[in-house]
Amino acid sequence: MAEPVQLGKAALSGLRVLDFSRVLAGPYCTMMLADLGAEVIKVESLQGDDTRQWGPPWFDNESAYYLSVNRNKRSLAVDLRKPEGHALICQLTQKADVVVENFKVGDMKKFGLDYETISRSNPGLVYCSITGYGQTGPKSSLAGYDFIIQAEGGIMSVTGSESGIPQKVGVAIVDVTAGMYASHAIMAALYYRDRTGIGQYIDVALFDAQLGWLVNVGQNHLVTGKPPVRYGNAHANIVPYEVFETKDGYLALGVGNDKQYRALCQLAEREDLWLDPRFQTNPGRVVNREELLPLWRETFKRCSSADWLAKLNTAGIPAGPINDIPTALADPQVEARGMVREVARVGGKPVQMIGPVAHFSKTPANIYLAPPHLGEHSGEILQQELGFSIEEIDLLRKKGVIA
Repeated sequence: MAEPVQLGKAALSGLRVLDFSRVLAGPYCTMMLADLGAEVIKVESLQGDDTRQWGPPWFDNESAYYLSVNRNKRSLAVDLRKPEGHALICQLTQKADVVVENFKVGDMKKFGLDYETISRSNPGLVYCSITGYGQTGPKSSLAGYDFIIQAEGGIMSVTGSESGIPQKVGVAIVDVTAGMYASHAIMAALYYRDRTGIGQYIDVALFDAQLGWLVNVGQNHLVTGKPPVRYGNAHANIVPYEVFETKDGYLALGVGNDKQYRALCQLAEREDLWLDPRFQTNPGRVVNREELLPLWRETFKRCSSADWLAKLNTAGIPAGPINDIPTALADPQVEARGMVREVARVGGKPVQMIGPVAHFSKTPANIYLAPPHLGEHSGEILQQELGFSIEEIDLLRKKGVIA
């Protein structure tokens, strides 16, 4: 089990985040802030975040899906429709540095919890809304779903085998990257606030996020005017850069420059594929991929994956095995980097989680709290943040205002 790190040593220690988001994009954003030490209060309805029920699989009566993006947060379960519930949330907004929400456009305004309303009395507030299509435009009123936006945003048109049907990415990559963009934007807005004292509103759309990471594939179209096509596991602009079948399996090869390609030809004893002037430069290999790649496919079938990988790694040519998830998470590099960690959970078994990605020399990111049970911290938050007495908290529970 990872050694606990004091929040006071974390980069965002003391930053207060009120998190109204649920499902994936918003919770991923706030988890990233929480990993860096932000104090995140997850505001839930009395029924809880929908993903709590998105199982199996289950762990300690919670879905694995919910656990994956809700660590390092405290849960406050409250009925916003009741005046007492609405009043205590309004009080919390005045103490917040950041608010994150991912309701449909206009929903927060109905509760008087929109940026315009809150910022009148909390002008330093950084408020981030994450929606499917953003606050403006002809689709702004539509709900956003990762799969649909993968389809609409073009990524499915370039994912999958060359002759097969379009495929979505195996994880909800639009939600995840929208959460990343949101956390990045929040950091920038906080930096601006530190210099000016002025907060601001941030509008993040899943659709925009998906377009944002089309990178070279999107730029290829903007330069040529042609629609990009699917290359399966191959690369539009680099050859050879794909999966090759070996004598006993498969491997991934990524030849990134001409020096690496020449080294590949030497170790594979295919000097003919270097001496041919069509293949001596990457642009040439891209243009002549249909002639070149069948020759490499036959070559890689001569030896086992282990033999090829040993040679390729020794020669400094990027290559690796195609692991399943259990094998990837059992890699010695995972242990060395602390990328799987175990954290205690109140009233339950310790849970293993994939850890924070960034490693800081002075202000480490860490897992301070396990994903909370629904309403696990309701009383604690009201007592510590708003000064409620135990009797007042018990009364709110009896009235069904909090859980």
